[in-house]
Amino acid sequence: MPHTRLVLATRNAHKVAELHAILADAGLGVELVGADAYPEIPDVRETGVTFAENALLKAHALAQATGLPAVADDSGLCVDVLGGAPGIFSARWAGKHGDDRANLELLLAQLSDIDTPHRAAHFMCAAALALPDGTERVVEGRLLGTLRFEPHGANGFGYDPILQPLGESRTCAELTAEEKNAISHRGLAFRALVPVVRELVG
Repeated sequence: MPHTRLVLATRNAHKVAELHAILADAGLGVELVGADAYPEIPDVRETGVTFAENALLKAHALAQATGLPAVADDSGLCVDVLGGAPGIFSARWAGKHGDDRANLELLLAQLSDIDTPHRAAHFMCAAALALPDGTERVVEGRLLGTLRFEPHGANGFGYDPILQPLGESRTCAELTAEEKNAISHRGLAFRALVPVVRELVG
């Protein structure tokens, strides 16, 4: 009998709502809950060295703990001239986890003498689905763009104020939530998960 409940490894209600809407639009009658539904389960340490590894670590841990199919994602900013950094260290690039302003200021300082043609970067998201029996799948989404020299816009978070998507004149932080969701790396990865959920969860 197929599972009908799916757990997303996040305590972020917006992320749960985003995936829920994508699954509903695809006609999948799956009940989606966040990690908040299982407060006794501790957060997983992200010890992987790639986005995919971190997503799989979280998805497998949650699937094992709940006995349900679990989805997890990991994402960050990859700058070409920095060899893909900050990458998995995006949230703690300046040393302290989640200090968006410090991370952004450090990155801009590191790139201050890099001209526009060499400021290519992309947001990357790996989304993983794991079943309690160990079955796993990983999909990816990317939002390509270039980095501005200073922050613009008040929407979004993280590095949104400095990444200007290809074909756009605005940064991610100047887009509306709807505009950003339509092209975002996480939205692309979550939409790529739909056929995987259909195949493995039902």
